[in-house]
Amino acid sequence: MDSKIIEKNRFAITTPLYYVNDLPHVGSAYTTIAADVLARFWRLQGKSVLLITGTDEHGQKIQRAAEQAGHSPQEHCDQIVAGFKSLWQQLGIKHDRFIRTTDPRHEAIVKEFFQRVWDQGDIYLGRQEGWYCVSCEEFKEERDLLDDHYCPVHPNRQAEWRDEQNYFFRLSRYQKQLEALYTERPNFIQPEIRRNEVLNFVQQGLQDFSISRVNLDWGIPVPVDPAHTLYVWFDALLGYVTALLEPDCAPTLESALETWWPINLHLIGKDILRFHAVYWPAMLMSAGLPIPDCVFGHGFLTKDGHKMGKTLGNILDPVALVNRYSADAVRYYFLKEIEFGRDGDFNETRFVNILNADLANDLGNLLNRTLKMVHKYFGAQVPASAQTVAGLDNPLAEKGRDLGDRTHQAYHNLCFSEACEAILTVVRAGNKYIDEQAPWSLYKQGEHLAVEEILCTVLESVRLAAYLLSPITPALSTKIYEQLGFSVNFNDQRLIDVTAPFSNHSQWGALPPGQPLGEPNPVFQRLELLEAVPL
Repeated sequence: MDSKIIEKNRFAITTPLYYVNDLPHVGSAYTTIAADVLARFWRLQGKSVLLITGTDEHGQKIQRAAEQAGHSPQEHCDQIVAGFKSLWQQLGIKHDRFIRTTDPRHEAIVKEFFQRVWDQGDIYLGRQEGWYCVSCEEFKEERDLLDDHYCPVHPNRQAEWRDEQNYFFRLSRYQKQLEALYTERPNFIQPEIRRNEVLNFVQQGLQDFSISRVNLDWGIPVPVDPAHTLYVWFDALLGYVTALLEPDCAPTLESALETWWPINLHLIGKDILRFHAVYWPAMLMSAGLPIPDCVFGHGFLTKDGHKMGKTLGNILDPVALVNRYSADAVRYYFLKEIEFGRDGDFNETRFVNILNADLANDLGNLLNRTLKMVHKYFGAQVPASAQTVAGLDNPLAEKGRDLGDRTHQAYHNLCFSEACEAILTVVRAGNKYIDEQAPWSLYKQGEHLAVEEILCTVLESVRLAAYLLSPITPALSTKIYEQLGFSVNFNDQRLIDVTAPFSNHSQWGALPPGQPLGEPNPVFQRLELLEAVPL
């Protein structure tokens, strides 16, 4: 991500607007968890953050899904949207805006934007002929299809032949401007593998793309020709703009773009990279609007080596996963075990083993046994040596001193697995340190000052780990902080308003001497591997 983000007081991040042909799958949850983690991280840095998510509710796929279910399109959308909102709540997602493309204010924004592009002469009536995948809502090149015209993205769906009159956007006009954008702003598309994909696509030459459909009722009519309906992607991308409207503002582009535009980060799956990294900036150029800072296309989650998807029928139910193992467990596993930006496979046995090893054993047990000794030896208060813990010279303190800076950089670069590994390295070092120092033996020998310093150092390593993990595991971090005597809830959005007492907590040495400690209780229960999570 561009380093200039650090210099801003505001940080705006979006997930995709999820298509509501069916209930959310774990891939949608993955993106939204990552966005929530970034939002939490930037709030801890004192930034004003706007996390936008929502739903894309128009198009033929929605209309057909509603018909098959015996509902009107709006009834269908309302039902599925409730499922998204419920899952985000279960996962601890603290979004600031939830935009629906069926919002009446959205139509006003779309029409004003269309008019700007129309006035530029970038929209014209033409003819579209070719193979169309309804599930992708996209025309496909013959060379990109599988045998018998099956879609490579939805291999159990055949593309349909279409020959119809549509309105087109002059994407070809923006070839050189897009190439200049990618050159002048090399961090606009991330990670590097995604950037290379886009450069290769654009270098082959851009073709104008259709932005309307005929014989489709479920969508926004084309302002200049109501017989046509706006293409779902032209409509949906503008949801990022509509979401910026304050509740009492008139639905105009000027009002929407006043405070938070341009977006700092569009977080998406790699399958919709072209729309966000090619079509979207070209549309914004046509309308004379600034381009977002960054588009990050992460990899796919797979199960048994296959991409998970609604149309493939191999979806891992995120609701069942959360209900069985907790939100923190799901959040931690997917961000720690998968390098963000690359594909990753879900394995339930590995899931359970990782959570037990990292959070129950390494972190939870370290806190539990250390707290018990402090309760026993020093009256359940942080020993006085805590005031010198920042300057202590021991291997654990040495590892902890630069942990905050290393973790900050990892979060900033969307290297979540790297952040988790750095934190766990210090936690594991804490376990090794306390075993090697054996404070229980030193206490019997009357070396009370040495024991104070050992226990303070270990407690500080646990505190720092909990603070730095809080964007990923807010409930676990809250439990740890409570046992360390702090009054804080990392799930409270208002934490940003009371950060003064916690402003130095990302650095080593913030545990105050004499602070009363809570009762030592397990902060993360060991998980048991049960029958497979339902598909």
